[in-house]
Amino acid sequence: MLQEACSVQLCIVNNDNQKNKTMARLKAISPDEATGKTKELFNAIQGKLGVVPNMMRTMGNSPALLEGYLNLSGALSHGSLGSKTGELLALYVSEKNNCDYCLSAHSYISEKLVHIDNESIVNARHGNAADAKTDAALKFANILVAKNGLVNSDDVAAVKAAGFTDGEIGEIVGHVALNVLTNYFNNTADTEIDFPVAKPLAAIEA
Repeated sequence: MLQEACSVQLCIVNNDNQKNKTMARLKAISPDEATGKTKELFNAIQGKLGVVPNMMRTMGNSPALLEGYLNLSGALSHGSLGSKTGELLALYVSEKNNCDYCLSAHSYISEKLVHIDNESIVNARHGNAADAKTDAALKFANILVAKNGLVNSDDVAAVKAAGFTDGEIGEIVGHVALNVLTNYFNNTADTEIDFPVAKPLAAIEA
């Protein structure tokens, strides 16, 4: 979730509407209490981001999971798609999976760190983009999620026709998979949101 675009200190907040929330289902480990491999990973995250977000603190219960997430996230951040497309894909997949934590984190990252305008952020959450190529990527992500990855030849041909290479199509699959991982993890953990809360689309558009 937090990729190369987040190489500056993040704005982690304590939201008022979180104060009465029930406790998270999985414990977020304090960096001060971490030991072993988890401590090593937390130190690296702290050095890069200036903070250890709650999702990563919670993933720290399994250093294997946290390291796997960081490695895939870091590798994709150096891919061909770029940080903007990666964030727009994250917004869409998180919306589809009803992950409040990831929506809040990626809305903040998209606006403050990748400098995506609010209209584009909202459009991405709907699965749309003004740019035809980016729109095709979001539509392919939609098909991947809707079909549980069981796309057909026409689905792949359509995204190729939009100008994506075989490698870039693979990266779209990678971004979708990465965000399914973080969405499912945070929905399981009920991770406390430590970013400005992004309201559901229904609330924004009411």
